[in-house]
Amino acid sequence: MKRIGVTGHRSIPQEIHAHVLDELRAALCGHEGSLEALSSLAVGADQLFAALALAQGAELTVVVPSGDYEAGFADEADLRRYRTLKARAAREIRLDFPHSTDEAYYAAGTYIADHCDRLVAVWDGRPARGLGGTGDIVTYARGLGLPVTVIWRDGVERG
Repeated sequence: MKRIGVTGHRSIPQEIHAHVLDELRAALCGHEGSLEALSSLAVGADQLFAALALAQGAELTVVVPSGDYEAGFADEADLRRYRTLKARAAREIRLDFPHSTDEAYYAAGTYIADHCDRLVAVWDGRPARGLGGTGDIVTYARGLGLPVTVIWRDGVERG
């Protein structure tokens, strides 16, 4: 089974949203045999990736960083999307962190990198804004020698 993980920004500028969707679809296409997609289902890139993976017939593995992870969803629609995607997952990995901290997010990101054959990163190329951000997970994955596909468009700033 081929395993593709995701890391990415929660906020994707509208001007590159279609580009990100197209590139995520491309990253998920063309795999012989079965495909497993690993995601923490955070708002933004993680949820987009998971929804596209499920639509293409992949098995979804959800990595839940902490016991109170759902409390971090400020928007009711985002929480509903999280719950809907999680309910469709083939597997759920729940990490032992009681609270959603930077350390919990970092652990979830490194878990995904440790358990995939390739990492897809919706990333502007800038350093992480806190431990466990996209830049940290890309650095970690590259340190493992893991292939990383970066999706972004030059010159676009995220909010």
